[in-house]
Amino acid sequence: MCCGAPSGSTRLNAVSHFSAGSFCPRFLCKVWLAAACPAGGRMRFFGCLKKNVYLCIVFIVFIRMENFIVSARKYRPTDFGSVVGQQHITTTLKNAIRSGQLAQAFLFCGPRGVGKTTCARILAKTINCTNLTADTEACNQCESCRSFAEGGSMNIFELDAASHNTVDDIRELTQQVYIPPQTGRYKVYIIDEVHMLSTQAFNAFLKTLEEPPAYAKFILATTEKHKILPTILSRCQVFDFKRIQTEDIVSHLKAIAEKEGVAYEDEALHIIARKAEGGLRDALSTFDQLVSFTRGNLTRQLCNENLNLLDADYYFRLTDYFRNGDLSGALLLYQEVIEKGFEGQHFITGLSEHLRNLMVAIDPATHKLMEMGEALRTRFGQQAAACGLALLLRWLDISSDYEYRYKDAGNKRLFVEVALMKLATAVTNP
Repeated sequence: MCCGAPSGSTRLNAVSHFSAGSFCPRFLCKVWLAAACPAGGRMRFFGCLKKNVYLCIVFIVFIRMENFIVSARKYRPTDFGSVVGQQHITTTLKNAIRSGQLAQAFLFCGPRGVGKTTCARILAKTINCTNLTADTEACNQCESCRSFAEGGSMNIFELDAASHNTVDDIRELTQQVYIPPQTGRYKVYIIDEVHMLSTQAFNAFLKTLEEPPAYAKFILATTEKHKILPTILSRCQVFDFKRIQTEDIVSHLKAIAEKEGVAYEDEALHIIARKAEGGLRDALSTFDQLVSFTRGNLTRQLCNENLNLLDADYYFRLTDYFRNGDLSGALLLYQEVIEKGFEGQHFITGLSEHLRNLMVAIDPATHKLMEMGEALRTRFGQQAAACGLALLLRWLDISSDYEYRYKDAGNKRLFVEVALMKLATAVTNP
């Protein structure tokens, strides 16, 4: 029949064609013409196409979903130069490679999402590269680099200590260590979440870690350095990864947004960066989420809405009410905040942070301490100049005191309202 569904073989051919990433509307028409309209009548074909338009849409959406790669993986650094915010680590590693003074074991420690495993993989790839660049980077052209990129390197092994933390797992690893590499210079063992190893597994690992074969290198990564045995720490070169600065995260997000064709407001990217608290992977996950929510148009308002954050405009208005002694306006604004679903603890904590930023904004030299866009810094500076340092100190003292005692309050709404009353009357009753 003209409007019948395509045969099984035709459907498979269509899917394989789409999966190859070479979608073409002309090809789609040919598929439906051949499968649904054997007679080839043009009118019959278009009548069939109307009834099967839903299936066409499903095909396209399926292929787009299938080819999507999250930004944290798509834009994962592949060389030392593209690592964000860890220059003290990458410079040291490159100098060690250049001088040929590589330790037998490294310990990468720091918060989540700051580049520990990424740097471990880059180091493993670089020391096995047979044609290093002048800047001590992997060439990405030699056989070793190509096999690493394809995930088929026989010299680089990764072990997840969270699920392989027994003595037997470590014994198996140490037995493999004494088999020399068939190709390449080094065998590199990357052990992630190494703090999850049992005490017995750590002890079984000590001798191999201290005196491994010359071709064996160990890179251990952990978020909890304090759980590593001192005997392990003493056998490793320890590299402490720091939280990535907000401005570094914002710069990285801008570069990705431009590559992906995403429109953005500068303050929206600062919101994402502050939310990540120094973790680039968290920032990229939030970025992907917000791009989907906003349909590729990141604005401050939409970001606050999706992340359930109270917009700074509320605190600017509230501060103006305090400065004018407008108690009614302050209480009505708090009611508006409650109706939006925010809790009192969230509100009063945000108020203390806003007053802190106002104090910092009084002196232009300390504007860099505010992690926000330039337009918002200017707005803080203008409001801070209108309030004065003495008044801001009184307000901050009151808000900090009530923030600290909030959890012990019985009637929490009344407790916040009393705080607002004191803040609104602080101008006339110092």
